[in-house]
Amino acid sequence: MSTPSRTTPSCNIARASDASTLSLAVQILANGGLVAIPTETVYGLGAAINNEVAIAKIFAVKGRPQNHPLIVHIANIDELQTVAVDIHNDAIKLAHACWPGPLTLLLQRSENVPMSVTGGRDTVAVRIPDNAFTRQMIIELGSPIAAPSANRFGKVSPTTAQHVCDDLQSDVDLIVDDGASFVGVESTIVDFTVSPPQLLRPGGIPIEDIEKILGYSIQGTDGISRASGMLQNHYQPACKMFLVHNDNEAQQLQDTLVSQYDRIRILDRCDNLPLYATLLYSDLRQADTDLIQALIAVFPENKGLGAAIRDRLTKAAGSGPPLPAS
Repeated sequence: MSTPSRTTPSCNIARASDASTLSLAVQILANGGLVAIPTETVYGLGAAINNEVAIAKIFAVKGRPQNHPLIVHIANIDELQTVAVDIHNDAIKLAHACWPGPLTLLLQRSENVPMSVTGGRDTVAVRIPDNAFTRQMIIELGSPIAAPSANRFGKVSPTTAQHVCDDLQSDVDLIVDDGASFVGVESTIVDFTVSPPQLLRPGGIPIEDIEKILGYSIQGTDGISRASGMLQNHYQPACKMFLVHNDNEAQQLQDTLVSQYDRIRILDRCDNLPLYATLLYSDLRQADTDLIQALIAVFPENKGLGAAIRDRLTKAAGSGPPLPAS
């Protein structure tokens, strides 16, 4: 099967290792521009939180609903008090254990965070990314940044600078290239504005690890979408997705689908969950690049990092074919 060719768009990409990139990124952010930032999870579309014009650009570029909140990124735990108030002691405990890293805390918003960032809510989602360039950029900017994933809303998240370029092209002022994101799925979100705390989104830190740190169980969400990544249809490729439980189901389904689709691919990295997560979005994007019509994805077990992968696969399939009974 030949791989279809495509035209690579022209983008303003600068390497994080280049001496001039940090000052350039800070200058663009300070002047109300957008910078695609590297993180360990996915690439983010960053803007200074104290610039309403720049925040509005994020929503416009992504095509993101105004009521869908953004995640605020800070550089150190001391900054947490500037963006949130009435912070639960367990939230502080978890932050010290997991930051920098793929954990987001939902907290009560301080007045320093505009309502435009929080989707009109009195809560704010906060994290410290595990990327030295991005943390230093925040420090030199002198302001936290708001940064959702750097792609069109609802589509597959970017884990490389080229992914951002493919999606946003000249709509972003600068793309900082610091290599591929090594976690590959978004952060785990825990809501500390309710008691007991709730898991809003499984992510790069398994909920089992969080429960060990806190010493008690965390329940799933029982409310409406109130943080990034909680919508049922998200991370979606163009191809049709089918979800199965194991290799046998995948092969059987492929045999059934050959009469309907010319290009079918099976996605299964269940024997290596960190690799499954790291390459998940690249695999979804590659399926579209290769004009795959039907992608059959095998679910990992619903534990550890597998929970985050299952969540992303389910949302990527959206309203498509249901998971067959096991």
